[in-house]
Amino acid sequence: MQPFKKPIYVTRPLLPSIDNYIDRIEDIWESKWITNNGQQHQKLEEELKGYLKADNLSLINNGTIALQIALKALNLTGEVITTPFTFAATPHAISWNSLKPVFCDIVPETLNIDTDKIEGLVTEETSAILAVHVFGTPCNVEKIDEIARKYDLKIIYDGAHAFGTEINGTAIGNYGDITMYSFHATKLFNTIEGGALACSNENLKEKINLLRNFGIKNEEEVVSIGTNGKMNEFQAAMGLEVLKKVEEERRRRKEIKGVYHQELEDIDGISFIPESKDVKSSQQYLVIRINEEVFGLSRDEVYEKLKEYNVFSRKYFYPLCSNYEMYNDLSSSQKEKLPVANKIVKEVLALPFHGDLNKNDVIKICNIIKEL
Repeated sequence: MQPFKKPIYVTRPLLPSIDNYIDRIEDIWESKWITNNGQQHQKLEEELKGYLKADNLSLINNGTIALQIALKALNLTGEVITTPFTFAATPHAISWNSLKPVFCDIVPETLNIDTDKIEGLVTEETSAILAVHVFGTPCNVEKIDEIARKYDLKIIYDGAHAFGTEINGTAIGNYGDITMYSFHATKLFNTIEGGALACSNENLKEKINLLRNFGIKNEEEVVSIGTNGKMNEFQAAMGLEVLKKVEEERRRRKEIKGVYHQELEDIDGISFIPESKDVKSSQQYLVIRINEEVFGLSRDEVYEKLKEYNVFSRKYFYPLCSNYEMYNDLSSSQKEKLPVANKIVKEVLALPFHGDLNKNDVIKICNIIKEL
């Protein structure tokens, strides 16, 4: 089988009509208001409140700063229980706030934090749970809420992959105290770089808005220590145009996912992350697990072989956060305490998944995998 003539990447940014984007840029030029809560910012925040069904939503300049602000806004101290199977920003945001990440193992089905193991990690120093909706699959939010209530803990959700995800019609941002969304270019919805925080009440939103703007209340008052987390007008303008295309992109990705499942689900040694009928998926990633003993090749070997055909998948998430040099000396990072995560991290592979793919592209990718 011949390689693809052009590279097939794991994801591609969803881009709007360049003419429509230029129209918005011209509006920005005319206003001479290019940042600091301008008209584009205000419009996007309002539209996303409706789309995400989040009454208290604050736009932030990226998802990592958003996580840092979320942790700061909740006045946390001591330890935060989280997952090792996530992007680096999750534990880094905890550490940036002078807090200690405590890693909890994951469940093999959803790859999310194992709620049956959280309670055993709670100590007098624990102040919060930071759980991740991995690949857009919701965590066991009911169990997490139960544990948090029992021990008086705060709940932050990293919803970087969960744009538009819902559980039985309830938007994912309505669970916990704060949910972070990422609007990075690799996400279903993007503002080039960007993010947002959805929180549980208006007072918390006011605090978040202060923190994203240096703690400045007005021209004469600075009431807290903050940072620069403001989204600029060019980011917001991109978001307003991209939002118009999200539902069509989600529909196309759902069709592409169907082709992948049809072609690969009966292949011994390859499995997909199960989806619940109660969940509206974000359609963020298409992920398979590769059982080396059954399939005959390791995940890493498949990853390298696909590159020979000009197909660029991703070992996502790899390496495990608990194995980073700055975290591997933590007691919770010991491999015997994270057996599932240390196994999964060697098996998971994200395949190309975006609306620019066509059915024949996907079938060819699947045939390459079948013939390895």
